[in-house]
Parts: sequence; C-alpha cells; structure tokens
Amino acid sequence: MLSASDTVRVVTQDHSAAAPVCYRHPDRHTLLQCSRCGRRICAACSVDASVGQRCPECVRREGPQRIIRARSSPGAVAAPATKTFIALAVGFYLLGALGSRDALYENLAQINAAVGEGEGWRIFTPVLLHSPGLMHIAFNMWALWVLGPQIERGVGPWAFVSLYLASAGVGGAVAYHAAPTSTGIVVGASGAIFGLFGVWFNWAVHRRKTLQGQALLRNIGLLLLINAAIPFLAPGIAWEAHLGGLAAGFAIGEAWSRTRGENAERQRAVIGVGVAALAAFSVLI
Repeated sequence: MLSASDTVRVVTQDHSAAAPVCYRHPDRHTLLQCSRCGRRICAACSVDASVGQRCPECVRREGPQRIIRARSSPGAVAAPATKTFIALAVGFYLLGALGSRDALYENLAQINAAVGEGEGWRIFTPVLLHSPGLMHIAFNMWALWVLGPQIERGVGPWAFVSLYLASAGVGGAVAYHAAPTSTGIVVGASGAIFGLFGVWFNWAVHRRKTLQGQALLRNIGLLLLINAAIPFLAPGIAWEAHLGGLAAGFAIGEAWSRTRGENAERQRAVIGVGVAALAAFSVLI
C-alpha cells in the first residue's frame, strides 16, 4: 500500500513529464520552444524574433541586428520596394488600357522565339505587364501586398528587389526552356509572386516544430494546391513560370537563412542577383 509521501512523489513525477523544463533553468516548467533550434525556454530566456521566439544561444549565434533593423527602420516598415513594384505594374496596366498595350507587349512581353535570338531581358520584364482583364493584375497585386511587406521588412529592400527579379527570371527561364521556339506571349508577375510563396514556404519548413510554423505550412500548402489546380481549370496559364518562381524563392530563402553578421542584407541581395544572373545566362548560352 502506498504511503502519503509515495503518492506525492508519483504525482510530482507525472507533472514533470507533462511539463518540460527550461534548458537554462531546470526548476522552471515551460511549454515555450525556440523557433530555430527547438530548445525549451522559459519566459525570462525567450527573446522575441520577427517570427516566433529565440533562445539566448541562437540569438548569440545569429546576432540581434536583424530583429532591430526590421522593427526600427522607418524605410523598411514602409515597404518601399513592394509599393514600387505595385505602382509600376498598375502604371503599365493603365498605359496599356490607354492604347499602348500592343507596343508594350511587343517590347517587354516574354516571347520565347525572341528570347532565343538574344533578347534575354524578356524573362524579367513580364512582371510589368498583365492581361487586359482586371482579375489577372488584381490577384497578383493583392498577393504581392499580402506576401511582400513582411519579407521586405525581414531582409531589407534591396534583398527583396533581388528576390522578386530573380524569381521572375527563373520562372521565365523555365517557361523558355519548356518551349524555346514558341511565339506565344507570356505576361504577368506570377513567377515573381510564386517566389514570395517559396520564401514563405521555406520559413514555414524551418519553423515546422512550432504552432505558428505548422499553421503557416497549412496555409501556404493550401494556397499552392489551389494555384496548382488553376492551369487545369484555365488553360493558357504559364504554369512553368509558377514552378520556376516557387523553386527559386525556396532556394533563395534557404540561402538567406545562412547569412550572418552586419553585412547580412548585402549578402542576401548578392544571392538574389546571382540567381537572376544564372537565369539570364541559361537562356543566352
């Protein structure tokens, strides 16, 4: 038969098993986890990050400058690059509506036969153009406004610009290699938008052990499934550009996760520019 002291001991053991302890303070039970390494941390050890929370060890390795820059820089909060891309797309759309659409398509749309003749810029410039209907530009600009600002605040405007153009370029390159002699016209910012999806997807994968990361994975996964089905429901959509942009964004996000130090923003921009250059090189060789 158990004594009163034995009963207390058993209950205490069960309580400990149900509530893990902070790795720095073994006497404190906690359900918090570092969103980077998964260590259990108490409220006193938790350091707020742009997404989730960090333990002191991860903060020491990564440095605190990324969090400070994202929250305190007025230029970053304003998301200037995101707003600029939206303004350019809307401006070119209005130019087309006023009668310049044919000239814009002739010079800036992706025409694979022209790309094959050396006009490599055409894998980037379709982000400025959209089809005449409102739904195309409305969906892309809505997605850019929803997905873009938080990425830009986290990595800096120039890194965001490089991501946007690199994703557009890789998407255009994949569409070109799928049908290099096609004379069809490809317009739209979808390749670049899917690059933003790719970065968010990468961030969600890195944070998959947290509740926030799991929710983000579900949301991004659902959006990707819907967009994957659209080409089957509406033929004529350049799904190759979507796929290329998504892959580019995920790869760039993975490379960004390894940048450290005071020059991290510059490193991210260089990574994006490098990916864009590889995309251009692939269609020009």
